[in-house]
This record gives sequence, C-alpha cells and structure tokens, in this order.
Amino acid sequence: MSISRRAFLRSSAAVAALSLALPEFAFAQTKAEAGGTLRVAVDQAISVIHPLLTRVNPEYLAVELLYSGLTRLGVNMQPEPDLATSWESNDDLTEWTFTLREGVKFHDGSPCTAADAVASFEAILNPEMASPARNNVGPIDKIEAVDDTTVRFTLSTPYADLPVALSYNNARIIPAAVISSDFQSLRSKAVGTGPFKLVSYEPDRLLVVERNPDFYDPERPYLDRIELHVFPDLGAQISSLISGDIDMVSTVAPNDFMRLEGQDGIDTLRAASGQFCNVNFGTDIAPFNDVRVRKALALTIDRDAMVDFMTEGFGTKGNDTPLNESYPFFKALPQREKNIEEAKKLLAEAGFPDGFTAELVASDRPAIRTQLAVALKEMAKEAGITINVNTMPHATYLDQVWTKGAFYVGFYNMQPTPDGILKLLFTSDAAWNETRWNNKTFDDLVAKARAVADPAERTELYTQAQQLMHDEVPSLIPAFFDVLGAKRSWVQDYQIHPRASVFRLDYAWLNTEAPTRKG
Repeated sequence: MSISRRAFLRSSAAVAALSLALPEFAFAQTKAEAGGTLRVAVDQAISVIHPLLTRVNPEYLAVELLYSGLTRLGVNMQPEPDLATSWESNDDLTEWTFTLREGVKFHDGSPCTAADAVASFEAILNPEMASPARNNVGPIDKIEAVDDTTVRFTLSTPYADLPVALSYNNARIIPAAVISSDFQSLRSKAVGTGPFKLVSYEPDRLLVVERNPDFYDPERPYLDRIELHVFPDLGAQISSLISGDIDMVSTVAPNDFMRLEGQDGIDTLRAASGQFCNVNFGTDIAPFNDVRVRKALALTIDRDAMVDFMTEGFGTKGNDTPLNESYPFFKALPQREKNIEEAKKLLAEAGFPDGFTAELVASDRPAIRTQLAVALKEMAKEAGITINVNTMPHATYLDQVWTKGAFYVGFYNMQPTPDGILKLLFTSDAAWNETRWNNKTFDDLVAKARAVADPAERTELYTQAQQLMHDEVPSLIPAFFDVLGAKRSWVQDYQIHPRASVFRLDYAWLNTEAPTRKG
C-alpha cells in the first residue's frame, strides 16, 4: 500500500534529524582541537573555482571549502542543514519552503539573505550559464523570497528528492550583487559563506584557504588553514603522504591503497559506492547508432575479470546501468554475461561480419580510464572488433572529447539519488547527455519515479528504466568502484564519503602529533 505524502515527509525528516547527529556522535570520542594546517593532495588541476561551473573532484573540494548550499549531504546520503535550518513541503510535493539561518555573512561582509538564494538558483537554472546543476536541482518552476530568511520553491511537477537535490555540488549560494554585476569574476575570486576564505589560487599547483571567522557555526571549522596541492604524478603524492609532507590524499588507486595498508602512521579509508567508469557510445554516430553493435560490445566483456583487473577487488560487477545496491530503490536485473558467439551474430546482422575498427579515447585522469580501455580492447578482439586506444591529457579530453565524442571512457561519482545520476547523464535533457540516446520512454519513467513517494512504486519505475538501458546499451558499465583514500593518523574526524565528491573538511582537525599543529 502506498504511504501518504505526510508520512513520507515525516519519515524523511526523522532520517534527516538522525543524520544531523552523526558528526557529533559517530566521530572520535575526543574533543576536537582548533588550529593547524591540513595539506591535501589532489590529482588534477583545480581549473575552475566558479561555484556553479565546477566539473571534477578537486574543483568540488575547493568550492565546498569556500561556499555553502541550502543543504549538504551526510555520509549516510541524507540531506542535512547548511544555510537552511529546516524545510517542509505541501502534501503533493510541488511546493517546498526552506527556512534560512539568520545573521550569515558572505566573505566580503555583506549579509546572506533569501534574495541571494533566489538569485543563485535563477542563475543555476539559466541555460546561458551552462551550470551542471541546472538539470540536477529538481523541476523548479519558480523561486521566491517570502522574507529575508524564507525561500519558497514552486515545482513544475511533484519531486520527493528536492532537499537532497539542493545539496548538489554546483548548487552554491553566491551574492545577488555579484551575479548582477560581475558574475564571471568568480572564476578567480571567491565570495561565499563557506567555512574557509580564499587566500591564493594557482590552478595547476596550489590553492590555499584560511578559516572563516564569521562562519555560521562558531566552533567549526577547526583548522586554521587548508592547502590543496596538485600532484599530477600519483606516485609522488603517495610518497609525500608516507614521508609526512602531505596529510591526506583525496583519492587513492587500489594498488596504492594496498601499498599503504599497514603503514605506520597512515589510515587507509574505504567506502562502498556507486562510483563507476564507463564507455560512452555516441548513439547518433555510426556504427554506435546501431543497438546491435552496442550489444555486441557489451557481450564481449568478462565482468568478473574486468572487476579484478580494474578494481583489484575493491569493487563489484556492473550490468550496463548506473545503479547498484548502494542506491535506494535499486532492484537487480539478470546479470549480463560474456557471449562471443552472440556478439558475432549481432555484428553480422548489423553489417559487420568481419568486425570493425574504432578509436576509443581515454583521459589520463584517473588512470582507471585507460585500464578500462585496454581491457575492453583485449576482450573485444575475440569478436573481431579492433579497438585502438587513444589516451590524452585530461584537459584536452574535456575540451575536445567530453560530451562530443562517439566512443570514449567516462568516470562518474555516485550521485545522492537514482534520479540524480539518471538526470545527470542519461535523460534527453541531462546536463551531460553524452550518449545522445534520447529515449522518450526512459525519460517518462524517470519523470514518474521522481514524482512519487511510495518506495515500492519508485523501485518498480527505476527497475523498468534500468531494463531499457540494459536492452539498448547507451553505455557500457562493467564495474563499480569502492571509494578509496588515505590520511596520516594525526588527521581526526575525517570520513571518506560514498559520493566521492563530498569531503566535509570543516569537521576535520589535527591532533598534537601533526607537524603543522599550532599552539
């Protein structure tokens, strides 16, 4: 039997309330100590610090330090208050009201009010701004400031996940005055309400922030300063962690994780996740506009071998859909297995009895992209498919291939909800509609699932959507990865997040053993 809207909201509120207690009760027993500098290694340049335009994890980390959203995402994947202290919906989930904190200031000293939240979301929803958050913050029709501390969202359709969606990485609040006067200035400066303020910014080398004394929580952040050091050489960042020159590595590859396990003074960090590496087909470009070709490639994959090769045991098999058991409302489909004879038959039916040759592009960051490409190249040979792997620098890939190419390797973090990942990548209006699959039946299923509260009904709708993807294969998703990281033991109260692009470093602190502790 379907639950009522009010019952759904009450249960959601209870879960959110529980999540609010997590930082206080789930972390270390000892009281956090203020002071010190945390040195974090990231593996890519921080090319963008405009809060509405970030695209990769190091940029998400930088912006999270500098800006706040209305909500934020807990380690348990539930929404928590950030600038908003509470929220409620009408019965049919088409109108949501958020109450904001009083007395919050931007880094330039100006007050943060409901008018700034309205201006920020209007900018996010403006197609000319091209914010990745545009199609991921929900079906928002209108935003209005009821008063200085109250924001009302009117939705075009019912949407159960709005409080979670508003925690999206790019959904940050910036001053209305900056939006109207010098919006592009945020590419090089920061005017947020976040726990830290920008000190210096060198995209390819170093970003430095210092504690914001006017942050809305008078106790947090505990750290005086955070330095994000760019380490394109992954081996160098691991060596720096071992030597103590770096306190934390935000993302660790499986082989480095195993190298670090058991090292004195180092904690390895691991969380199950829906993070995946995939092969995107441009379904509007031959030969990948033929579903038989896409299915044939899917049938060449030995998924057990792919998991072993790609994740070193730190992951699970994928089934060519972006959902796994880490997501709510997930229901497993029969697992696709390797079948070379069927792959050859499909290729012959598609007009390729002797196979075909194609170039598969992979960015060099993270390195797992190239590993997937090489593994697929070897597996596809059995069916007569020749794949030439082209690995290129990540910046070049983003500029020349991403969202444009016909056959390339992607890498994606887990999203907060099934709706989040499907609307990010696979619906016709997706922010990053890389496959150009544009399946109306799929779009309708996703739209229906976001508009109902009953978990069983949502599970059935998402299962049907996954079945369509499984049948038509707009993307190959052979494996999901656990999220891996590492830190020095003197870094306290930092938990690696299943979302991979959420960090919560305002809760972290350094004990007296840290070489950068002050006092």
